[in-house]
Amino acid sequence: MNSDGKKNPVRKHKPSAERSASAPVKPGLPTRAAAAKILSAVVDRKLSLDGALDHEHGNPAYKALGESDRALVRAILNTTLRHLPRIDAAIASLLETPLPEGARALHHVLAVGAAQILYLDVPDHSAVDLAVEQANQDPRNRRFAKLVNAILRRLSREKERILADVATIPPMPAWFVERLANAYGRDAALAISESQLEPAAIDLTVKSDAEGWARRLNGAVLPTGGVRLSAFEGSIPSLEGFEEGEWWVQDAAASIPAKLFGDLTGKRVADLCAAPGGKTAQLILAGGRVTAIDQSENRLKRLRSNLGRLGLEAETIAVDLTKFEPPECFDAILLDAPCSSTGTTRRHPDVLWTKGPEDIAKLAVLQERLLRHAITLLNSGGLLVFSNCSLDPQEGEEVVARILEDVKGVERVPIDAGRWPGMSQAITPLGEFRTLPTMLDMPDLASGLDGFYAAVLRRN
Repeated sequence: MNSDGKKNPVRKHKPSAERSASAPVKPGLPTRAAAAKILSAVVDRKLSLDGALDHEHGNPAYKALGESDRALVRAILNTTLRHLPRIDAAIASLLETPLPEGARALHHVLAVGAAQILYLDVPDHSAVDLAVEQANQDPRNRRFAKLVNAILRRLSREKERILADVATIPPMPAWFVERLANAYGRDAALAISESQLEPAAIDLTVKSDAEGWARRLNGAVLPTGGVRLSAFEGSIPSLEGFEEGEWWVQDAAASIPAKLFGDLTGKRVADLCAAPGGKTAQLILAGGRVTAIDQSENRLKRLRSNLGRLGLEAETIAVDLTKFEPPECFDAILLDAPCSSTGTTRRHPDVLWTKGPEDIAKLAVLQERLLRHAITLLNSGGLLVFSNCSLDPQEGEEVVARILEDVKGVERVPIDAGRWPGMSQAITPLGEFRTLPTMLDMPDLASGLDGFYAAVLRRN
């Protein structure tokens, strides 16, 4: 009651969640929050970055954004993952004590903020303010908001010194740098690690007239016979020749395995693990009657769509390769086997954060199993090309070495370096292909190519 004897009016208070929901959201905050959530999914839960950024089935926070904000999320994540060891070192150098073990969400907020300050053209004050706001809005991180502010402001003030201090830290995870050093030597390992910081080139495989398409698209002809584009703005489908199916996007290294067969006119050819179909298209153009096999019907749908644009046809079969028993054997087989994809980190910087040594070991076992079965599908005198986009010899050279050691009637067919001008450094003393991201220097264009392994085997 008040002094007049009337009831005091009841003041209704909105729950705090409702108040925060109705409060205006600071511009840019949803974008940074989505980046931190997806970074957590990749690094902590080992989820694929491509999957998280899928426009239909990806992370809900990402899907809720407009296209320009999605582009910024992609830029932040790719930059963070490419530089993560250096970002972690930069943050650690400014902490008096390490972050609590359970403070992973805090780590990702700091990493996303640091990536913007150190490596992206984003105003430093914006990166700092939005990171602090993120911390304040998360009950787990609220008590660290002042720490976030202090660390990121120091990163901004001392950027040049900090960048110089961390420049000698390899930007790949230490476990993988050691594996590269064991395989190729320390200097090569460090060079490969640095190479992932360079954006990947856009390479095309053309049906014919590489010189003509290089002129029309302002590119250059590659030693592999494809075309490398200069930097351009716009979309791939807008380029001349796309709708007509005159070419398709395919890294220079990925185009090599199918070329190792030479002329396939009149031969029955199997492309195992075929989707998305770039190599299938090459085999068809080489004259083969191609059967494309993949375990996933959805992936085969994509393959058929890609071949349709190119005006090409192949028989397609969805089946577990280990259970595939065709009525007759093939004259040629391409097995581009599932692998760790560590040769593609320029395009997929999440790979080394979602895979580990145990994954490489498991994949090597699977590859050997698939290769042993694939050999049984090959006619006597037929050729089999085994390939994958891993940089780790456990998934390439070691698999083939075991096959040659204990499978009778199979021999290696050494690749003739004379038939590959400009690519001789990628052909090993045993006559196998081993491309590294540091190879293929292209004047006035982006250099490098994916890491790939390929060997040619013959069944006697």
